[in-house]
Parts: sequence; C-alpha cells; structure tokens
Amino acid sequence: MPKTAILLIDCPDRKGLVAAIANFLLTQNANILHADQHQDNELGLFFMRIEFSFEQTEGDEGAFRRDFALLAESLNMHWRLEYAERKPKVALFVSQYLHCIADLLQRHQSGELRCEIPVVISNHPDAAALAGFYNIPFHLIEVNRQNKQQAEAQQIKLIEEHGIDLIVLARYMQILSPEFCRRYPLRVINVHHSFLPAFVGAKPYHAAFARGVKLIGSTSHYVTEVLDDGPIIEQDVTRISHTDELDDLIQKGRDLERLVLSRAVRWHLERRILSYANKTVIFS
Repeated sequence: MPKTAILLIDCPDRKGLVAAIANFLLTQNANILHADQHQDNELGLFFMRIEFSFEQTEGDEGAFRRDFALLAESLNMHWRLEYAERKPKVALFVSQYLHCIADLLQRHQSGELRCEIPVVISNHPDAAALAGFYNIPFHLIEVNRQNKQQAEAQQIKLIEEHGIDLIVLARYMQILSPEFCRRYPLRVINVHHSFLPAFVGAKPYHAAFARGVKLIGSTSHYVTEVLDDGPIIEQDVTRISHTDELDDLIQKGRDLERLVLSRAVRWHLERRILSYANKTVIFS
C-alpha cells in the first residue's frame, strides 16, 4: 500500500531547489500530493513542506533517508521526514482552568486532532473527572516552591515512559524550569491569554482592563526558557468596548484561547510548522 510522507526542509535560498527536490522524488517513484514554500529574503533562507505518496517496502525507508541525505548535504539543507500514518503522542498539562483541555479532548474524540493522548498531568485535582470521562489516565503532581525539581522529575518520568512527542500546556499555571525547556525544544506548546508581546505574566486580562484597550487577544507559542517569549504559532483578537467589565474580558478571552491553542496543536500534529530566528513558518 502507498504511504504518505511529509518532508520539511530549510536551507540557504538558491536557484533550483524546488527542481532538485522534485527530481529526487521522481527517482523514488513518488507522487507529490501537496507542496508549499516560503523564502525569507532578508535572511536568504528557503523553507518547504512537501507531502507525497509512494510505494515503500520493508527496509526502503533507510534507503530513502540515506539517498536524500546526500542531496541535502550538497545543498546545506536541514530536513525532517515524517510519515502521516504515525500518530504523535501528546501529554496534556493543566491546572484549574478547564476550558482549553475540555476543547482539546472533544476535538481529539471527534477525530479533529490526529494523535494519541495517553496522559493528563495536573498540579490540581480539578481535571480528574474530565480525563476520566475520556478514559485518559490522570496524574496529580502537586507543585510548590519546595518540591518543584522533584515534581518535574515525576513529570519527565511519565513523559519518557509514554514516549510523548508533544507537551501541551492547556492553561497549566506553572513556569517550567530552564532545564525542562531545554530537554524538549519545540515540543512544548503553551497558550497565553494575551496578544503577545503585550501583557506578559500571570494576569494579562487585569492589565488589559486597567489599560483600557479596545482589542484583547490570545497567543499560542512554543515554550522556551524566557517566559512568554518563544516562537509564536498562532494569535487571534476580539474587540471589546468601555461597557465590558473584567469578567467580560475573561469570558471573551477564553473563547480565543480555545481557538488559538487547538489550531497550534493541529498544525504541529500535521507537521506544518518550521521554526527559525524565534519565528515560525506555518505551511498551508
């Protein structure tokens, strides 16, 4: 049976890159299903996502990777080959606000998010019933100033035991340590309840209300060691007015949080994101 594969590429821009990649796939008897590309003219970089199908027998994957590596080396490419049939494993982290995790679990059950969710991890018991409803194991790991290192060690143990590919912070209200962030680069997605870089920190809706802004937003981004400063994946905004109270901002903002987080997670699972220079390319 034909397999569907996804090739993600970034390299210095030059003439003939698309032709070189297409010709290579032709030699592999591959059928290109979809291709998207982007050039950063300022930095002189080329980015491409190409989805293709091809007949592959046992042992062919190694030969494909070996042959493409030769082409990639000649063109100074960074590249990644993924197979669409493989479902990434996702760990959901949550605290007490359940709107984002409830949305993700429902989308997963409906088939919108093509992944496995083997574990929900929380520092509060509030999400236990929700995880149980979807038959997902729930792990309560309390976190405080005294036990943070031990708590993260327990979290890492669960992540490694389950072979987790992606960690989603669905309103997990704890700051991850630099060591944790370095361990999982571009594998932790957070949703921040603000249109970054405005109103960073724990209470952005309060800050936005005090400032009297007319737009509020939400941001989904990869997590780095610097708080709320990782590569941005998705953002959205909604208009507010002088008649909106703080509770109105929070309610409207939570709707945005659901949307931007679910989009970011879906694009990551579909291998549509390349990150560079603390930015992202989101392929169509």
